[in-house]
Amino acid sequence: MPNIKSAKKRVKVAAAKTAANKIVKSALKTSLKKAEAAVETNAADKDQAVRVAIKKIDQAAAKGILKKNTASRKKSSLARKLNASA
Repeated sequence: MPNIKSAKKRVKVAAAKTAANKIVKSALKTSLKKAEAAVETNAADKDQAVRVAIKKIDQAAAKGILKKNTASRKKSSLARKLNASA
């Protein structure tokens, strides 16, 4: 446990940021799973599910949770799956 006041604050700030990032990551993973499931089952709302997932990917990339190329790769993969199912 840190003794210096600024180090104590850094511990609190890091914990808060970790919690916020975890929420975004969890929502991203959920939307990706829903989109992939919708595409695989050829659901009627698969376009909407993919659109939501791409939005979540962009938001995570904007917040620095995903790197730019990782976000691009995930979006491309989703688009390929969607186009292949059409």
